[in-house]
Amino acid sequence: MDLTADPTPIHSLDDAPAMVAGARRVVSLTLDGEVEELSLAAAASKVRRQPPLVCHARAFARRLGIDGFPAFDVLELFAFVHPARFCVPTPRGIAEALDLPTPEGHEAEALALQRAVRRLLGDLGAAGREESSDPVAFAWEMGRAGWPWAPAVLAALGKPDGPEKGAARSGLRVWTRIKEWEEGAPPPPPAQNPVDPEEARRRLAAMLSANVLGKVAEPRPQQADYSSAVSAAFAPRQLPDTPNVVLAEAGTGVGKTLGYLAPATVWAEKNGGTVWISTYTRNLQHQIDGELDRLYADPATKARKVVLRKGRENYLCLLNLEEAVRAMPFQPHNAIGVGLMARWAAATRDGDMTGGDFPGWLVDIAGRGPTMGMADRRGECIYSACDHYARCYIEKSVRRARRADIVIANHALVMVQAALGGGEEPTLPSRYVFDEGHHVFDAADSAFAGHLTCRETQELRRWLLGAEETGRSRARGLKRRLEDIVAGDEEALRHLDDILIGARVLPADGWSARLAADNPQGPTERFLLLARQQVYARTAGQGGPYSLEADKAYPVDGLLEAAAELEQALVRLSEPVEALARRLAQRLEDESAELDSDQRRRIDALSRSLHRRGTLTVEAWRAMLRTLPTETPSHFVDWFAVERIDGRDVDVGLYRHWVDPTVPFAEALAGPAHGLVVTSATLTDGTGDIGQDWRAAEDRCGASHLPAPAIRAQVPSPFDYPNRTRVFVVNDVRKDDLGQVSAAYKSLFMAAGGGGLGLFTAISRLRAVRDRIAEPLDQLGIPLYAQHVDPLDVSTLIDIFRNEEHACLLGTDAVRDGVDVPGRSLRLIVFDRVPWPRPDILHRARREAFGRRRYEDMITRLRLKQAFGRLVRRADDTGVFVLLDPMMPSRLAGAFPEGVEMRRVGLKQAVEETAEFLRGW
Repeated sequence: MDLTADPTPIHSLDDAPAMVAGARRVVSLTLDGEVEELSLAAAASKVRRQPPLVCHARAFARRLGIDGFPAFDVLELFAFVHPARFCVPTPRGIAEALDLPTPEGHEAEALALQRAVRRLLGDLGAAGREESSDPVAFAWEMGRAGWPWAPAVLAALGKPDGPEKGAARSGLRVWTRIKEWEEGAPPPPPAQNPVDPEEARRRLAAMLSANVLGKVAEPRPQQADYSSAVSAAFAPRQLPDTPNVVLAEAGTGVGKTLGYLAPATVWAEKNGGTVWISTYTRNLQHQIDGELDRLYADPATKARKVVLRKGRENYLCLLNLEEAVRAMPFQPHNAIGVGLMARWAAATRDGDMTGGDFPGWLVDIAGRGPTMGMADRRGECIYSACDHYARCYIEKSVRRARRADIVIANHALVMVQAALGGGEEPTLPSRYVFDEGHHVFDAADSAFAGHLTCRETQELRRWLLGAEETGRSRARGLKRRLEDIVAGDEEALRHLDDILIGARVLPADGWSARLAADNPQGPTERFLLLARQQVYARTAGQGGPYSLEADKAYPVDGLLEAAAELEQALVRLSEPVEALARRLAQRLEDESAELDSDQRRRIDALSRSLHRRGTLTVEAWRAMLRTLPTETPSHFVDWFAVERIDGRDVDVGLYRHWVDPTVPFAEALAGPAHGLVVTSATLTDGTGDIGQDWRAAEDRCGASHLPAPAIRAQVPSPFDYPNRTRVFVVNDVRKDDLGQVSAAYKSLFMAAGGGGLGLFTAISRLRAVRDRIAEPLDQLGIPLYAQHVDPLDVSTLIDIFRNEEHACLLGTDAVRDGVDVPGRSLRLIVFDRVPWPRPDILHRARREAFGRRRYEDMITRLRLKQAFGRLVRRADDTGVFVLLDPMMPSRLAGAFPEGVEMRRVGLKQAVEETAEFLRGW
């Protein structure tokens, strides 16, 4: 077949100039070495006539201010040639990944792209290259959809005319090459042997002496002391429902990860049990996994001993992949993205799409549908009825975790499992380590909240009914998941029919347009329309970009009646849901002799899913509706809200949160847990009162609700903060004047020569500053990246920032909490203003419960602590922290390490001293 016969033209690579875009100009380099500088407008005109060679075509198009254009995207070629291999998505990052000379400047970057293409095509044609999927079949199918790389790729593979006759279809079936898992007997319960502090120290010493990538870690006395203290959590508990709890604050540089892994791995080996390590960020999950290379150097051994666990929505669904691959000839708009995704699926270690070997930038270049859209995001899994069940990445992860020594999970998954009595696990773990423990409160707040909103109710409808419009979704409804199980069971079929009828009271697609048009359909939409009316009637700032909220008191006319109608409609849904869940559970007893293992697991999973997603969720909604006319129970906060993005309504509903979410967290984990470690570099407050600072830590992690007092351990950082850092509060910049704020950011970033992280309390302020300073910084050779502006996820932006010593990055709280950039790439942090908590209804209730100003100051100090902690990640790091807020209270200075002076200076002095201080190192 002639690829050029396709309606989408295939352009010639030989004529493609390599282009690199700055803030206001584009550098173009032809294969003959001709260099041209173009304005963004001129470049936009040129790329429409001649497809260029670029890095990240979609981002390039956004920089030019156009929707898109045909291009040879080197990132696409990299993802095809080296799936599941890390690469920073910049010309410099590609060059380093391919071991090419590191480019400096736009012209050198354009040359690097040309060199990268030659290297990548050469890698494809290398003799003896092992392939996890058939590159010829995928290149051919992607070429038919207009992929411009197809002719060059097929030529490099020695197959310019495509695959052999009949081989194209079979070559696309990557799922057939994935190894199947095997079931085994359930593991016995762990023994109860304690971990002696000396055992922990010896294990730590062994891990530190291990040679990983040619490096041996340096022993630190503070780390050994920390490890000894943490080992107390691994002693046998003395009373029921009374875990051994250790709160351990370890300053940056102590090495807390290896410090707690030492006793955790010793306990797992001595007792034949599993320790769950829980983190708040995905990045830290993978960092912990990397540290365990020191103990398990053999990959096969590590695969048995260590497992990363995330929620089902983080993993590729092979059934979704199969359907997408089969549809490639009929959906050419998705074929290129599906091809790149399938190449990764065949090469990935564990199918994890939110970290590990999945390149985050693939989502932007391939589209969300062919990438993240292939995960089980709506509970649509059909378990053992799926042809890929024995190969499923999720099932592999679940089964491996039951036999592992260490499971590295996240707070959200751990809390949900505890709340549900295990979730997908037959029994809960007995030992936990909560790293990033200062986030336990926020994670519990999310896990134990109730949201009766348009989005949440629509998700439940989709889970029950599946895709209601052909071709719009792959979502499989309850009937599809259950039909073979309940066939011939009249009682179960009757309950199923009642559920499908009851689910139609929930919003269908198009609810947003119907609410905007004052045309609700069904009791849920009628209630939510009136909730929206109450918010808009009681709230100012409706013309702004931010979300709106209102108290539930004094409801608008008709709201209580609509709530009562909806509550009764939900009864007609929850009753058959619970009845079907009970019927399925009963079958496990009645038909125990007839059901095979897969059937039993599937019935059990569906029964629990019905109870969790149907009964518990709907009953929580009904409880919220029943108390609408009365006072909210004292331990809850209820309110109405309209969620907005850039001034556009995206959700509306009734919200319920715990005033103190660590109460259900403590109750859910106290019974089954025998030992808990809660650790962080910023666990305590910084008031200067030791008792009050530790009480704040106990309140934030739930230890104050447990039967026995927690053991407290505090190990200070070994870093020389007074000599290696400076803290300036600029007192002559008006924080409400974005022109002055922008000028301050520009001057400080220039003084540091890049390496600056700008933190903001509002997205609108970030965008306004970015628009003002991007061009002058680019002219000085300082690239500027920005969250919420650049079309990349936070992790990828941080990778780029880490990789470029003179780049700057702007971000909000997600960047503040997730940056780990040692070395010169981060040497300056500028915060736009004091990060006070948002004064919303939930904060108002917690402020009253936890002590008004004490609570607000605690949260603000924690945020400042977290931000400052990003600055120095190793002993030879140095940096400057600048706050552009003359109203910074002195009582918040406890956020900074002891001995670090917080100096109030003018902008001119801050700029001069920043430049001088950083030059001195």
